[in-house]
Amino acid sequence: MASQFIQMNVTFNAPVSEVFAQLSDHEKMGAVLGAKVKRVKDGKGNVNGVGSVRRITPVPLADFEETVTAFEPNKLIEYTVTKGSPLKNHLGRMVFSENNGKTQLHYTIQFDMKLPIPLSGLLLKTILEKLILGGLQKFGKQYN
Repeated sequence: MASQFIQMNVTFNAPVSEVFAQLSDHEKMGAVLGAKVKRVKDGKGNVNGVGSVRRITPVPLADFEETVTAFEPNKLIEYTVTKGSPLKNHLGRMVFSENNGKTQLHYTIQFDMKLPIPLSGLLLKTILEKLILGGLQKFGKQYN
């Protein structure tokens, strides 16, 4: 079964420090994505940093956990799914940069499916990309 790869690039008309503060905070990121997100374990040095665990409930009675594996303020967030998901080999990576006072977000997600169900990875990729990109674009409108 083929690995799936999502790549999104979004520009925000705001400084990196402001956008990073919103998207690195677990609960605020949940609001952006339209999902219930709760931090269940604080990170080391920063509550949302390395080692931090967030529980995501996209729909009632279905949840999974992600753990932050890399965190550089105003530059990088990496995370992986660590519990309760049909995914394996998952890596989410958000890279932030600034150009002329605007934030550039390069967001990638790669994963494999645990169960070899035909087209399930492609279907999940399409859904995730639509939901995440739509949420980020809607969030970005507040800065225009």
